[in-house]
This record gives sequence, C-alpha cells and structure tokens, in this order.
Amino acid sequence: MKQLSLTVFLLALAMTAAADTQSVRITNLQQGKRFDGIGAVNGGGATSVLLKDYPEPQRSQIMDLVYKPMFGASVSAILVEVPGDGNSTQGSMPSHAHERNDANFMRGYIWWVMREAHQRNPQLALDATAWSAPAWVGDFWSEDMVDYYIAWLQGLREVHGLELDALGCHNEKGWNADFAKNLRRAMNERGFRDVKLHGFGNWGRSKMDFVQRMQQDKELADALDAVCAHTYSEIPLSKEQRSAIEAMGKPIWNSEDHVYLKGYNCLISIVKCFNENYIVSGATRVINWYDIAGVYPLEPYSQDPAMLLAHEPWSGHYSVREALWGYAHYGQFSTVGWQYIDEGCLKLNGGGSMVTLRNPASNDFSVILETKDAKNVQVVEVRLPKGLSRKPLCVWRSNAQEQFVRQQDINQKSGRFTITLEPNTVYSLSTTTGQQKGSFDNIPASKPFPLPYEDNFDQYAQPATWGYLPRYLADLIGVFELTPRPEGQGQCLRQTVGSHTLSWAPEWHHYTILGDSAWRDYEISADVYLNPGDEAGVMGRLCDVGSGYGVWAKGYYLKLDDQGNCTLILTRGKPDPKELIGDAEQQALILARRDVEIGGEYTLATAKAQDFAALQWHNLKLRFLGDQITGYLDGKEILSATSDHYKKGMAGLIAPLQKKRVCTPYFDNLSIKPLGRNNATQPLAAKDHRPMYPQR
Repeated sequence: MKQLSLTVFLLALAMTAAADTQSVRITNLQQGKRFDGIGAVNGGGATSVLLKDYPEPQRSQIMDLVYKPMFGASVSAILVEVPGDGNSTQGSMPSHAHERNDANFMRGYIWWVMREAHQRNPQLALDATAWSAPAWVGDFWSEDMVDYYIAWLQGLREVHGLELDALGCHNEKGWNADFAKNLRRAMNERGFRDVKLHGFGNWGRSKMDFVQRMQQDKELADALDAVCAHTYSEIPLSKEQRSAIEAMGKPIWNSEDHVYLKGYNCLISIVKCFNENYIVSGATRVINWYDIAGVYPLEPYSQDPAMLLAHEPWSGHYSVREALWGYAHYGQFSTVGWQYIDEGCLKLNGGGSMVTLRNPASNDFSVILETKDAKNVQVVEVRLPKGLSRKPLCVWRSNAQEQFVRQQDINQKSGRFTITLEPNTVYSLSTTTGQQKGSFDNIPASKPFPLPYEDNFDQYAQPATWGYLPRYLADLIGVFELTPRPEGQGQCLRQTVGSHTLSWAPEWHHYTILGDSAWRDYEISADVYLNPGDEAGVMGRLCDVGSGYGVWAKGYYLKLDDQGNCTLILTRGKPDPKELIGDAEQQALILARRDVEIGGEYTLATAKAQDFAALQWHNLKLRFLGDQITGYLDGKEILSATSDHYKKGMAGLIAPLQKKRVCTPYFDNLSIKPLGRNNATQPLAAKDHRPMYPQR
C-alpha cells in the first residue's frame, strides 16, 4: 500500500514537472466591472411548490443549503417569477390580481421564498420578472401591465417588508421600447426609483436586436439600468454587441442560463458558465435556472438542472445534487459589490478558465478556476500587485470523486503564488475565511406517497397563512385555491382563474396533480360543485404532463357537466380501436390523425344522470382495477370502459377548458384509496407542517 502511494506521488510529481507554467500578472486593480452576483431562478412555473409543504426542520434545512452564507450554495442573487396564473414550464402560480380590481398579496409561496432567503442573507440581491399575466391585462406591453408590476412591488414592500433590487421587463417574449420607458417612468413616480430595470430577457440569435435601438433612443437607454438576455453559455455576445453595451455604460446581465447536465459534469459546467459569462460576454450577474426542485418527479426538468431535490414533503426526504457545490465555488468566495480584476479573468492555455475578484472595501480577493476542457496537468503562477492581501489562500477543490473539499492552504511569497491544476477539476482560492461544506444529519428516508389519502381542506382555518394553497397539490394550469364552500360551511378548493391567461406556454385544461407515478389500482373521488356552464373532473393514471412548453397530460379523466353528462376521456395517446366509441368511420378518422400523440382526447364512455341539478354538491369517483375503468356519480356506477393504454400514474383534479368559457368549479373531500395491486401504505404521519405566513 505504501509502495502504491509512493508511485502515485512520484507520478503526480513527474506530471507537474512536465507541465507548462502559465504566468498571470496582475498590475491594475481598477480595471474590471462591479460583480453583481451569481444565483438561481425560483420560477418558470411552480418550481418549488412542494417545498412549502415540508415539515420542519427539513424545510429550513433546504433553504439554508441554498441561501445561507458560507454554508452551501450561498448564492448572492435570486430571480423569482412574478406569478401570473398561467403555465410557465413547471406549472402555474397564483397571481396577486386574478381580475382588474382584485388585490391579494398573500397568494402563493413566492413571497415566502423571498422572505426566507432574505432573512438568511440580507445582502442577497432580489430580482424578479413575469412569465405570464392574467387575462385582464390584455396586452403584455400595456399600461395595465405597468400597473400590474407596480402593484406587485407595492405588495412586496407593504405586506412583506421587502425591497426589490431589480425588475425585468418580461421573460423570453420579445421587446418593446415604449413599455420599458413607461415602466421606468411609473417606477420613478410611484416610489420605486431605486429598483433597477433590466431588459429584455430573450434568447436565441436575435436576443440583442434591441441594443441598436438603445443607441438611437436615449430615453430607452436611460430607462434600462442593465441589459440582459439568456443563455450566453450557448450563444455568447459578439464583440460588437458587448462593445456597444459597454459604450453606453450599461452592465450586462444574464437573467437565465441553462446547465442541463448530470452529476459532477453539472457542477464543473456551472463554474465554467459563470467564468465564461464574464470573460467572453462581460456579464456581471449570472442567474441559472433553477434552484430547488420542489416538484413531482413526473414533471419536466424535475432533476436536471436544479441544485437540490425536494420531491417528498410527506416523508421529509430531500437530496443535494453535485450542482449545488458548483454554486458554492462562487457563492462562498464572493459577494455582490466585489469587483472583477480583468487581468485575472482569462481562459487558460491548457484548457479551462480563471476569474479573479476582489473586495474593494478590503484587500481580500478570490480566484475561481475550472479545467473542464484540459487534457493534462497545468501550472498557473499568479503575480499580484500591492493592494491585495498577502494572507494565506484557502483552497477548496471539487472533482468527480469528491466535491467541495478543503485542501492545504497556499502561502504567498513576495506577492506571488503557484497552483497545480488537475484536468476536469474546480478550484476556489481566497484570502477570506469561514467557508464550509454545510450538511445535516438524519435526513428522513424516502417513502412512497401515503395511501389511503384524504383531505377535506377544513384544516386550513386561515387560508391566507397557507398562501391559499393546500398541501401536496401541484397546479399545472390554472389555480386551485383554498376558499370557503359556496354555502359557507367549511373550506374547499376552487379553480379560480376565470379567463384565458397571457400564458407563457400553450394551454390545455386547468388541472392539478398529486400522488405517485407508480400507482396502478386505486380510486380517486371528490365532491364537485358546478356553476352554470361548468365542467369538473377527477384524473388518474397520469404518466406524463408534457415537456414544459406544453403541459398536456397523458392519462384518464372522468368529467361531469352542469347538465349531468358524464364522460370518460383518454388523453394524449393513440388508442386501440377497441377503446373507442362511435362508428367505424369516426374511429378511423381519430386513428388517422397525425397529432394524436401530442394532445388528442378520446371518449371511452358517456352517460347522463337523471334528475341532475347544478349548484349543489355531487360526488365523482374514478376507479382503476387492471384494465377495467369505472366511473361513479353520487355513489352509483354510471359508466365503464376497458383500456390498458396507461397502466399506472398519478391522480389529479381537472376543470376542463372550453372554447368560450373557463370553468371555475369547486372541489371538496378529496380521497384516494388503494385497490388490487396497490396496497395501503403507512398512514400520513403527524409532521411539523407550518403555515408560511403569520396570522393577520
């Protein structure tokens, strides 16, 4: 064993001796832009909707790992979605203003995320922009949208005591010069002069087309405090674009980059992304999508690229991805307000990159290096000027075998130091102290979603303290909110979005999901209350909810309309002829449709209830047992079908989206019971579930 260790040591020594040395000499500490932070998006749909349902202490632990300084990712910026009722990749979140005269700043969990993150790090830069907006806004580039943004800023300040650092014009939907001017003017006049405005958050080859307009339009240039776009790691700024923006004195921000990779490859690619965003494109704030995957595994992007997975609030189990420590290599070694040192920001000769940052208020500095593209060991010698600390440099390293591990300190000698870099490795060096690899013991074990499951929603006596959102439901389209029952006795759910939103992504029906994608045989039931013209339903065996840009579900649903018509629907799958009703010609037309795999709906059975009345409660139940699917209304079987198209999947509630009407039915007494091949599991244990907001 000793002989092997000696051999490895001698081999490493020989490789170092053979490696070329790159000399980096820093002479000018003033040449370099202000560092505006690195961080992550919380948004693009309800990316953390299940996080709010975690028990303590796990809920706080998750937030610590992402936002607590000198602990985990320790990000210095967060960009949140201004919720707008519409789907925007991983579902939808409730707006503060469903209608024009509506204003409720307790809906949803985004306020809570911002508050919790800010409490952990008061220096955290708070940024926001909208993906979607309610229908009453009319046109996203309208004065109504200006008012919508201003109202959200007022709610954030007056109700939640937070001040936004920056606001984006829109997410990935073009640009409008007049809107930016109007929004800037309104922010100045209505108490938000200090909130920076950035635009326009687009992606693709044309994402910077508006820069030429800024050069010609002084009012537009004055309106935008920062110029931003997405994915500089994929499409960097050209030298001409960067020069034009810098000539106007505007900082360059990347308001959303993407690193959709697994394992350690994600970690090192995040650091490479941060480094090259500045080296190549001059970006001083880089925000990656996204932070905490508090979503069901069935949903798109439920693992990659998040830094932490929080899929099981019922068990309290969560897991940290290697990606989190990529953020830590920056987050624990820099703070908003530091300054880049341009002479220390470069691509390495042997592959990889290096960024150097300093604290203008002291003489501390940090160096972040990555060697993802290196083939061999390389040596870098750094020569420093007076004005930078001569303290020893702590060294933290990540490679494929171990992440964020402290190495032996480097002592500077006469203002210089040397470091040997291994290929495919990340290093952070700093004269600062206090870094740590934060962790928590005794994370609960993973457990399946508990069956049987019931919720009558009466436990939420003060819905506002829960953000009007019940536990474990994840809205994909629309908003299923806690509300008083229409007859005033207890609480229930209601789909509250009454019009087509200005959705970021294409719409399907309004629906919400819960449960386990491994479920096979079970029954889901709920009481439904239909307004005139409404439809409502229960869903089962949901095995897919779309790609993110488009959220059509694969599964079955049983719907009921206000005339007592019941219909069993198979969605998004090409059915066998035996699964279809109708004559042979109708069946042939359905089977011949070319789009049947991307949104088709097929009727498996229909029935009509006798002596039916709307504006009262009815129980709707959908049962799966092998290939037998049975629908019940008010406890009596009303229809059935044979289908094995989908054999397993999650449950849900649905308010079908009609051509001329958006349904807003009520739901209560949600129940899911195991049958056949699904056995009952341990009942839901008593957990320390706490509301998000204080009683008012």
